[in-house]
Amino acid sequence: MQGSASENNAREGGRQIKLGGVLSYIQIGLNVLVGLVYTPIMIKLLGRSEYGLYNTVASTVAMLGVLNLGFSSSYIRYFSKYREAGDRESVYKLNGLFLLIFLIIGAAALACGLFLTGHLELVFDKGLTQAELETARVLMLLLTVNLAVSFPMSVFANVITANERFVFLKLIGMIKNVASPLLTIPLLLLGYGSVAIVAVTMAVSAAVDAVYVVYVLRVLRERFVFRGFPKGIFGQLFGYTAFIAINIIIDQVNWNVDKTLLGRFRGTYTVAVYSVGAVLQTYYNTFSSSVSGLFTPRIHAISNDSAIDSAERDRRLSSLFIKVGRVQFMMLMLILTGFVFFGRSFIFFWVGEGYDEAYAVALMLMAPVTVPLIQNVGIEIQRAKNLHRFRSLVYLGMAAVNLVLTVFLAQKYGAVGAAFGTAVSLVAANGVIMNIYYHLRCGIDVPAFWRSIGRLSLALLPPAALGAALMLFAKPASLWALLGEIAAYTAAYSASVWALGMNGDEKRMVLAPLKRMFERLKK
Repeated sequence: MQGSASENNAREGGRQIKLGGVLSYIQIGLNVLVGLVYTPIMIKLLGRSEYGLYNTVASTVAMLGVLNLGFSSSYIRYFSKYREAGDRESVYKLNGLFLLIFLIIGAAALACGLFLTGHLELVFDKGLTQAELETARVLMLLLTVNLAVSFPMSVFANVITANERFVFLKLIGMIKNVASPLLTIPLLLLGYGSVAIVAVTMAVSAAVDAVYVVYVLRVLRERFVFRGFPKGIFGQLFGYTAFIAINIIIDQVNWNVDKTLLGRFRGTYTVAVYSVGAVLQTYYNTFSSSVSGLFTPRIHAISNDSAIDSAERDRRLSSLFIKVGRVQFMMLMLILTGFVFFGRSFIFFWVGEGYDEAYAVALMLMAPVTVPLIQNVGIEIQRAKNLHRFRSLVYLGMAAVNLVLTVFLAQKYGAVGAAFGTAVSLVAANGVIMNIYYHLRCGIDVPAFWRSIGRLSLALLPPAALGAALMLFAKPASLWALLGEIAAYTAAYSASVWALGMNGDEKRMVLAPLKRMFERLKK
């Protein structure tokens, strides 16, 4: 009976991953579409200055996310361990322990945010006007409350993820991402400004959190036990999450401190330019992370499987590393190469004049991050093997370099200088060092990975030639003309990758759902 239950769980997990993967792409497409429509409307209704102010304050509050300390990752690790052993009582105690931890973290975030709200001059010395400072205080207060509540509520999302209910998560995520803009735009038209954006965000988040709580308690029937925690569990958790916490700090430095420093040194106009480039880079990231995130429970299950030896474990993890990396590479190269050829014209038609530097900002943020994005399954493999300390130390050095460079370059070169500082630090850390570590310490077959990517890269040459010709000789006079060029490039890219790059398994992965769809239509 035990084996039968395990097999059923494995089949259900596989089904959830497949459906979750499909929904991930739908969610990404929907998010990008909503963002592409919503962002220029928001910029127009807010104005460039208030748009920059909103992004500055949001980035500052987001840096309080470091208080998470990596506990979310450790939850999934311990959940997988206890579920593999069939120990439901320990799972319930784990739920209660993490809810208590995140309640404390939420209270700490609230205290820090309230202090910053009352002492905003510590963050924005001379970059904001007096009127902007007053608006910033309101935004800071609301965003702080939202962040503080999000910490304990994140436990319920973690429980759903650990149970591999990806379909539910993706569907709710899609509803959330569409609801916020639809509710915000009427308020912006009525003149409520950036405060309305934050208020709607809080209301939608509260509704989603309530749905998560009901789902966890009523559907998954999870319990939260607040006593009898295993002896020494706190020490184990802090030992595991300490270096993940460093990674979170690093991420905040790399992706949020630029806007805060630009707001301090150059003002909200410059932040607005940087934010346009940064939001494109954010979309770029989601195309990768949304896929790899589906495999987090599977990675921990392989790592905790006592029925296989270490060599077989490494083989399976390497296979997963290569398989997911290839899919991510094909997807990301379409976006990156397409942006190289059409990005400047796209930004002009998208948000209008005055954002020329956003093209350089976006490229400098997107290109260096491509290597870690196609290898981000490796991050979870490190965590599953408890080998994530080295990466944390390397990235800590990278963040320090980024911070120092940005302080100097942002003052002199504005948005482009801040992006360049981030790019230099990313290139330094994500190339040779981490790949050597993946291979020598984590047991991942990195040479096989790059051989596979190298062969796949040959398929990019024909569409790149077309893209270069279009960029040099076909200047789009309208948005529709630009979209036509992008469609032609996408078709050429897809045909080339299909004919010259994809292997049999990848082609079957694409054809299988299409075949099932046609079979259903025939019935």
